Amino acid sequence: MKTIRRLIYNEVISAIAFVALGFLALLFFFDFVDELQSIGRGMVGDGYQLRHALLYVVLLIPSHLYDLMPIAVLIGTIFVMARLAQSSEYTILRTSGLGPWRALRTLLVLGAGFVLLTFAVGDYASPLADRTAQLLKARYQGRIMVGQTGAWLKERQQYTSYAANVAAITAEGDMRGVRIFEFDGRGFLVSMTESSRGRFGKDDAWWLEDVHRSEFMSVGDAPKVDRIHMPSFRWPTEISAEMVSVALLQPDRMKTLDLFQYIRHLNANGQSAQRYEVEFWRKVFYPLSCLVMVVLALPFAYLHFRSGGITTYVFGGVMIGISFYLLNNMFGFVGTLRDWPPWITGAAPALIYSVISLGAFGWLVLRR
Repeated sequence: MKTIRRLIYNEVISAIAFVALGFLALLFFFDFVDELQSIGRGMVGDGYQLRHALLYVVLLIPSHLYDLMPIAVLIGTIFVMARLAQSSEYTILRTSGLGPWRALRTLLVLGAGFVLLTFAVGDYASPLADRTAQLLKARYQGRIMVGQTGAWLKERQQYTSYAANVAAITAEGDMRGVRIFEFDGRGFLVSMTESSRGRFGKDDAWWLEDVHRSEFMSVGDAPKVDRIHMPSFRWPTEISAEMVSVALLQPDRMKTLDLFQYIRHLNANGQSAQRYEVEFWRKVFYPLSCLVMVVLALPFAYLHFRSGGITTYVFGGVMIGISFYLLNNMFGFVGTLRDWPPWITGAAPALIYSVISLGAFGWLVLRR
């Protein structure tokens, strides 16, 4: 059985690597063409040049690999299983003792390896590469910013609450256009602090420069506003650089732990965390899709092929993989809009395809 497992593993891994490489090459070309329009623009030196565009597109590869991994596993495994069936090699393997359950167990072990690989790419390589890519663009094109007003974050402290607004982050990780609104226990505005730039301190605080602070108070029945200008100001807060990055960058490219901590921060401060909870559960269940894909591919080894018929089944595998990718994204958007339980939204695509794969395995493999 070791020889059989080695044969299947080598064939499947080679096919998956070839499929993934093909998709990545195609996406690399599309991304590079899209970046050509940005060459020559920028605020530093000669601006955004061809070498920067190439490096930026290369840094997007881990994110694409994470998205494509279940699809590549499905297509590569279908191709190998169908080719073994067409050449009658799988029939020989069956007569050598490779029963349905042993074949399923063999593929599940292989799928578990790709689950770990997908998790590692999505939780380590992809966030680091994506953040580096964004900072690269920010260095030569300007600043990282979202929408017209930037990122908004809220924090409750002992007797007051704060709403902090960061307009943008520079390539060095500093903040630009910081505004901090302080509210008392009744919800009335107590002070407003504005700063043109700031940085994250190592002592749970923000250090702001060129600060204009307005304090609102009542003297008798007359309102009073005190305006103060300070060269620097220390604001103690638990809002970290990672939390601001989550608000400014795409949440699906963040580490699972960082996303979980940000969700806890939002819940503790009475803010809606639905979008981030959906992304968290999608990141939890998405790597497990590789197990579903190898089970879905196994029945193709028990089909009978005519000459050239393998192409049709491989094309069917491509369509199944694309449908899974689309369904996964659709459930994410619909679940956020309809306020579905986040774990159901994240697990539904994998559960649906698990039922389909187990049904196909039971019908084509066990029953026939």
